[in-house]
Amino acid sequence: MPASKSDTLRVRFWGVRGSLPAPGPDTCRYGGNTACVEVRAGERLFILDAGTGIRKLGLSLQREAAGRPIVGTILLSHTHWDHIHGLPFFAPAFVSGNQFSVYGSAGASKSLESALAGQMESPYSPLPMSALPGTLQVHELTEEEITLDGVRVRAKRLNHPGMTLAFRLEAGGRSLVYATDNEPCHPEGGDGPPPEPPCVAGDHDAALARFAAATDLLICDAQYTWEEYRQRVGWGHTCYHDALRLAVAAGVRRLALFHHDPERTDDQLDGIVAECREELRRRGAATECFAAQEGLSLTL
Repeated sequence: MPASKSDTLRVRFWGVRGSLPAPGPDTCRYGGNTACVEVRAGERLFILDAGTGIRKLGLSLQREAAGRPIVGTILLSHTHWDHIHGLPFFAPAFVSGNQFSVYGSAGASKSLESALAGQMESPYSPLPMSALPGTLQVHELTEEEITLDGVRVRAKRLNHPGMTLAFRLEAGGRSLVYATDNEPCHPEGGDGPPPEPPCVAGDHDAALARFAAATDLLICDAQYTWEEYRQRVGWGHTCYHDALRLAVAAGVRRLALFHHDPERTDDQLDGIVAECREELRRRGAATECFAAQEGLSLTL
């Protein structure tokens, strides 16, 4: 019997780039907006991160709602700018009657709400967050499990400067894991220099594999090549070889390479996907691998 609409997780990528937007002819196929992923569990709306991709998502939500109130949940992995700098341009947040619950971890020195408001303070923004009509309710999370509108949401700390969380969403027997901005403790090959600062937990890699175990979709940081990573140890990101290794260890169904480096061209991403697929074939793994692309929609 086919799954009903309420039993599925529907995913759409609105921003897939890391660090800063990278528009231009060399990135137009995969997209240049920073991190934002829309997830629907039945009619329930979840938004993973608020990079610049959230701007177009907001416009799409307004067209769909046609004046009706919009209710949703925004899950923020962390408050580095490329994951929140689209929020001041999220049009539904400016419409009275809409309601968004924002969940994320506290920053290193500020509360989550203060960190979000800070980017909208003068002289950085003409409009403060306090001018919004009460549409954002901010909640802080640690490594914990909560249930939101019948959807099980689990949060796990990642190895990245500052407090960063991965999220696992489960509904109707389907699941996805969003794990961007993470640096493995044991890079592929084991011959690289040790990460600085130290990992948040000694068994971080194995624990993350358990967190992502058997998920239908793993959206995973894959910003670097192995050669680039060796020059950027401690910056808090993953080379695509290690994203592949995590996916195989976790036995995931699909792997979406994510948080593409702003210098990575479409043609280079094509080559990375081809290399990853060949490596999966060589390992005899059943995981399907692709690079996240703006506008791409999946049903799990």
